[in-house]
Amino acid sequence: MTTSRFARPQDEPIAVIVRLGPDEAPVVELRGPIEATRVKAALDALSARRPGTPAWLADLHRRGPGQHTLRFNRSAHPAREQPPLGALADLLTRGGRSSLRTRRLTATPLQRELLADADAHPGSGRQVEQVAWDWHGPLDVARFTAAWHSVFARESVLRTAFDGWAEPGLVIHEEAESQILRMPYGSTEWPSLVEAERRRGIDPRRPAPLRITLLGGGPRGRAQPARILLTYHHALLDGFSIRLLVREFYRGYLAGGVLPGGERRPDMTDYGTWLASQRTTPADGFFAASGDSAASDDSTASGDSTASSGFRAGEPLCVPPLFTPGGRGDGRSLLRLTEQETTELRRWAARWGAGEFIALQAVWSLLLYRAGRAEGRAQVRFATTATGRTVPFEGAELTPGALAGPLPQSVLVDPHATLPELIAALRDRFLDQTAYEWMSVGQIHELAGRTQPPADTLLTFEAAPRILTDSQTELGALGVEVEPPQSLGAHTAYPVTLIAQHDRQGRLVLTATYDRAHRREVMELLAHVVLLLRELPRGAGEFTTVGEALELLSGLGIGTPPRAKAAEAPRPSEAPEDSVPQAVLRLPACAGAGTIGLLQAPGISRAFYGRLAHAYTGPEEILLLGPVPAGGPAADTATRAVHATLGARSRSGAGLALVAFSGDGEAACAIAALSAADGHRPLAVVLDAAGTAPDSLARALASALGRGL
Repeated sequence: MTTSRFARPQDEPIAVIVRLGPDEAPVVELRGPIEATRVKAALDALSARRPGTPAWLADLHRRGPGQHTLRFNRSAHPAREQPPLGALADLLTRGGRSSLRTRRLTATPLQRELLADADAHPGSGRQVEQVAWDWHGPLDVARFTAAWHSVFARESVLRTAFDGWAEPGLVIHEEAESQILRMPYGSTEWPSLVEAERRRGIDPRRPAPLRITLLGGGPRGRAQPARILLTYHHALLDGFSIRLLVREFYRGYLAGGVLPGGERRPDMTDYGTWLASQRTTPADGFFAASGDSAASDDSTASGDSTASSGFRAGEPLCVPPLFTPGGRGDGRSLLRLTEQETTELRRWAARWGAGEFIALQAVWSLLLYRAGRAEGRAQVRFATTATGRTVPFEGAELTPGALAGPLPQSVLVDPHATLPELIAALRDRFLDQTAYEWMSVGQIHELAGRTQPPADTLLTFEAAPRILTDSQTELGALGVEVEPPQSLGAHTAYPVTLIAQHDRQGRLVLTATYDRAHRREVMELLAHVVLLLRELPRGAGEFTTVGEALELLSGLGIGTPPRAKAAEAPRPSEAPEDSVPQAVLRLPACAGAGTIGLLQAPGISRAFYGRLAHAYTGPEEILLLGPVPAGGPAADTATRAVHATLGARSRSGAGLALVAFSGDGEAACAIAALSAADGHRPLAVVLDAAGTAPDSLARALASALGRGL
């Protein structure tokens, strides 16, 4: 290869132009300050992502200052195999300022399962969680932004993304752009902002699985608190991790915006190495005892501690699932106890050697038993979220990542047993499971020889790390008071998810997320939960039976919840669209001028694209196309939808260019390849947009299309 010398400034945008045609080898043109060594490093990085396959070789030919042509050597590859053009374009345009160095590691079973669930429900916000809190007192926006940038630089998990392989792996990037959005006071209503950010979602195949949104801020003090919203993806981060990262952000803010210390270790790389050495054999007897994906725990409410080996004649039946996945979107509801009621509940649970979360599990067990119209002794199943921080991995309690996952719970509810016996059974099972918190539901199913999930409801307890309190105290010295981060609920693989957490006053808050098809049943269930959590501490004693506790719900005018009915079909307005949204930013100057399709990138506003279109001097029509996911089944669907949207323009005979910013190169090349397969000769142009103004990008685009469409 030849190394080039450039007289161009190093902050000029880099452009990669891919020319495709039917039955023709692709030609890649490079514009801007791209050294030959950088191209070689990019090809080496692509080879490292695909071990065991022949590396792609290419020759770089200099055509002038800042202009090169790249031609691939196809001798080691099948005739129909195409080089990874989009991935190469993304690497070469990643700012021209960040390193190409990446680390690849194996995704954990839990991560693969969470990603698969999200991929199976594209556009639904599945596995996307949000956390929010208020900031009282002055907030230095520049320091706020710098502190979060510092956290991203320190935490490798925030620079991690899934790759696009069939067997998903993880890629840790040396650098990643943090997404921080600030909205001024009065610019939007808080509920609308939360909903918009939730619907925007998080693409786990792009680095930066955490997005920060700030509403307000500045020196206005306590008159109007700022509100902070974090949006993240469960496949890469969990609730405990978010609170660890918030603590690091506080440290960085207190230090003037620069977080002291280097990159965190241990991290998910170390955890993955530890996890690979674990054996599931010791869990066989625990999870497979009943032949189900949750053990039939006969350390039950009746005091019988004999382990069950399956459902045999005379054994209690299992309450069937009450809720089925539906298609009408997710609903959210919030209920809370008073501060006094929370204190009474905590003291009551402590009498039986348990905490609030175990008490909630006991109440939930009673209500599932009742809602299922069970009679006599019956097995009740649900799932709880394990924090993943009690595993024997050194540093787990300080490692951000996707460690928390659901574990199945199973308890025998006997109306003649006492409430303390029920609580003890749940407590003991919960403690026994801490040895297996690193296991995923899929692994447990495999052990038990079952493929269907045993539970339709998930309970989660969000406990803030104690170390978070120290930073809050230090912020107080600056006249700042912050509230505990509150989880807003996520749409998970379970039809009903219930999160328990404490607010600023220490009150127990219950947030339910559920399919709207089951709204009536869930709302009634939640009302019963709060009733029992309030009333049991006031009157339930050592000899109070389960049956007596259930009688608290009789005579109150609240009917027995009916069995869940089949989910209704999606309404027409809620059905997934088979095309992507588009907007015309500029009309063509003349007939046959051609079309430029801009793929909207995450975190870049429509106004930015409008300014780019206004600054562009060419004659082409300019469209803004809806974003395309970076990988997974949804990416292929969206790619074909964009191609279908542009079909008429491709067939018109005028030129077509798909233009994307770095990170969307694979999508642009995939759409262009579909057009080439139809017999056209489209262009795919990938630009480096990092820190670049719209007018500079417009000039780079005009230069890239200088030969015309």
